Amino acid sequence: MTTETSRILVADIGNTHMVFGLYENGELLTDWRLSSERQLTPDELAWQIHGMFEQSRQPADQVSGIMIASVVPHLDAPLAAACERICKIKPAFVGSAEVKTGMAVNYKNPREVGADRIVNAVAAREQFGAPVIVLDCGTATTFDIVSPDGHYAGGLILPGIEVSLAALCKRAAKLPEVSVKRSDSLIARDTASSMQAGVYWGAVDSYAGIIKRLQQQAGYEHAPVVATGGMISLLLQDLPEIGHHKPHLTLSGLFLLAEKHFKTA
Repeated sequence: MTTETSRILVADIGNTHMVFGLYENGELLTDWRLSSERQLTPDELAWQIHGMFEQSRQPADQVSGIMIASVVPHLDAPLAAACERICKIKPAFVGSAEVKTGMAVNYKNPREVGADRIVNAVAAREQFGAPVIVLDCGTATTFDIVSPDGHYAGGLILPGIEVSLAALCKRAAKLPEVSVKRSDSLIARDTASSMQAGVYWGAVDSYAGIIKRLQQQAGYEHAPVVATGGMISLLLQDLPEIGHHKPHLTLSGLFLLAEKHFKTA
């Protein structure tokens, strides 16, 4: 069946947030960010999705396709049910047999790669060609590498900045709970500032160092670096190694896959 895809709803379901985007004729009309509460029921998710459309004054019944990338399996079935209830159509999930990404995955077990990581790689290759390096700063920090021949080559996974700070507070009884923020001073003079400086500059130098090492690999010397994720805006001013900041990289990759999938489904 051939389906017109003038209005596409996409969703990136992460460990901390669910990010939705509504596309019309290839343009992102609006996006929403919700908490990824794993105990949410189909009814609760349906109310949230209904509220998104109502708030933006967008008709939910005009959505002609839904594409989802999820790394939270507990939410997949409730979210699918909620989407069907509000938009009257069944969503497609990246990683399912029917969704073709068009990207070979050079992983020992391709099913181990998070759907969002493949989507990011697809979007980055479309926008910047191959090879390309994608840095995604969220609950986890990931580097995803597209090889010179356009394949998903693999990557790295690190604890996210907030996860690192939370773990430090949890394991060290005398350390206070502090928020992540940029530290103007490298040598801090109180405990909270010392923690913030350590986590912030530790992340900056870690990411810069990994980028340098990746670009020293044969074939990746001139690979552009594309950054996305909720935490990256905090770090950008101190990471000149990043050539492109794309806040909606995952949503754009989901739209590319949706456009292809629903035109050929």
